[in-house]
Amino acid sequence: MLKISEPMVDNRKVVQSEISDGNCQKNILVEKHEKLPLEDTPFPFLKSLIPMMLTDGLEEGRKRNNKVVEFVHPKELKKRLDWMEISGEGTEDSKLLDACADIIKYSVKTGHPRFCNQLFGGMDEYSLAGSWLTEVLNTSQYTYEVAPVFTIMEKSIYKKLLSFAGFENGEGIFCPGGSVANMYAINIARYKRHPEIKTKGMTALEKPLVLLTSEKCHFSIKKAAILLGIGTDYVYTVKTDARGCMIPEDLDKRIEEAYDNGLEPFFVNATAGTTVRGAYDPIDKIADVCKKHRLWLHVDGAWGGSALMSRTYRHYLKGIERADSMTWDPHKLMGAPLQCAVILTRHKDILKQCNSACAAYLFQQDKFYDVSYDTGDMSIQCSRKVDVLKLWMLWKAKGDTGFEKDIDNAFHCSRYLAQKLKRTPGFKLLDEPQCTNVCFWYIPHSLRDQPETEEWWQKLHRVAPAIKKRMMENGSMMIGYQPDGKYVNFFRMIVTNLDTTEEDMDFLVDEISRLGKDL
Repeated sequence: MLKISEPMVDNRKVVQSEISDGNCQKNILVEKHEKLPLEDTPFPFLKSLIPMMLTDGLEEGRKRNNKVVEFVHPKELKKRLDWMEISGEGTEDSKLLDACADIIKYSVKTGHPRFCNQLFGGMDEYSLAGSWLTEVLNTSQYTYEVAPVFTIMEKSIYKKLLSFAGFENGEGIFCPGGSVANMYAINIARYKRHPEIKTKGMTALEKPLVLLTSEKCHFSIKKAAILLGIGTDYVYTVKTDARGCMIPEDLDKRIEEAYDNGLEPFFVNATAGTTVRGAYDPIDKIADVCKKHRLWLHVDGAWGGSALMSRTYRHYLKGIERADSMTWDPHKLMGAPLQCAVILTRHKDILKQCNSACAAYLFQQDKFYDVSYDTGDMSIQCSRKVDVLKLWMLWKAKGDTGFEKDIDNAFHCSRYLAQKLKRTPGFKLLDEPQCTNVCFWYIPHSLRDQPETEEWWQKLHRVAPAIKKRMMENGSMMIGYQPDGKYVNFFRMIVTNLDTTEEDMDFLVDEISRLGKDL
């Protein structure tokens, strides 16, 4: 209860307030004006922009009856975005707000339930809140001194992730994407085998190092070999079966070939959820080969690693606890906003041993607090983005059971779609899904009931791009397509939005049929 009295003090009113504790009264000085003019309020631009972000960017962007994208070709879009160039003078807020409206209008709505184009999608309000709060606090994650809450929070999240991977006494570090996490893995594996490389470089080696990975692995493995000075000639690829899974017997053969060529194998990369077809390499059998040859086993679980959170589907990563390291991207199947990726390893302290540079201006050992919370020397970066809060907020809100339910639903929807495609005329399933990738062809009426000759397959090769063009121009949904080895262009449907339903799968089939019926 507030009681306003008449006296004025420095143009402010004296307010008597009844305080609940003890029911005593105190005088409080408040401004005379009920509301300050907008130009005098803190952050007026943000206060105008945030409602637009929430309504147009978030709420409208998630509605199924709205477009996933307002597609415009590059030259035309440049004309429409006539505010893009930066001039010598500043721009007034109203024009910046107009620009923000255009940015939202012409951007892809990746939170839309029918955005199925990439290995990320959807939007959770708790995780988004974590992202926004991260930006408000704007700190770097290298020392407890400047990030006290977040360094403790990281340790808590690492402990959870490590427990799911079976690396109970291991460690981890957030890094800018799964590609960098894979590079970390190769680097620490190399250090484990030859610690002298840290000081003397690759010239300290008598033999060139070789890393092995499946022919269907993510391209970041080769990029890491380039960046780390190993070279792509020393990336030995291993054959995969018809499903796209690494063949352990061929891995053993390729390792022997490397030895015969006078080279030194040191690292094997297994993939848990390949990018295109979602295949899981047989980790347990690969671990047997690595144990035989004493090689570091890394599991790239950037995409499919989140199956570990499901008691129903974690069997795809059987043997993960035998690996030396793992890449895991919560910004993919766990639904955290980009970027949110970690490298995990069961080798305690190896990240600091491998990556430390002991910068005296940051990592003083005589600080007044426990310096074990200063994680900067574990990283190859100096300034490091706080990526933990959005994941912590998401996990805290949902709990383990909530995540399991969401991931089970994503896998269920992929299985539901696969079965529907097999029952629907004009669709041909490439193979049964393992992760939530569903790969298939749409066969228009003009190609049905015809012999599948080479010419027929070449015509089918042009179908997916034609439908994708119409799909984008229509804005109804977004699904990727690509060839793969001997297979001509097919659609790759990704279930990664955790709000996906069976009805969304039904819509996908109906919409592709509608868009491609006259081809």
